[in-house]
Amino acid sequence: MNEYPLYPILGEEAKKEAQKLMDEFKEGMLKTAKEVLGSLYCDVSVHIESDSWTNFGNQILDGYKDYNNRKIQAKYDFKEIRQAILKEHREDIIADLNQDMVKEIEDLKHTIEIMNRSRY
Repeated sequence: MNEYPLYPILGEEAKKEAQKLMDEFKEGMLKTAKEVLGSLYCDVSVHIESDSWTNFGNQILDGYKDYNNRKIQAKYDFKEIRQAILKEHREDIIADLNQDMVKEIEDLKHTIEIMNRSRY
């Protein structure tokens, strides 16, 4: 008598059929996996790569803007880079800053005009 009657032993024909089902399942899964990976590689990786480069560029830019930025380099690396850029391009930087200030002054004057008009 079978000790585990709920778990019958498969006959030869049933074993072959079960193996065939497993092989077909495996073949289908491999085909699906290849399709999905192909789609991921062709359609998605381009965006991941460009996004990674954008994030890296933003971290570098953050370093140029902030002396305390330590995400990528040591504390003083970006300070030295900014000082070298200022030394080499001082006149251009001052002209750009002056233009930024002129624009800010114009915007503030416009805001004051609007506020003055709204008071009356």
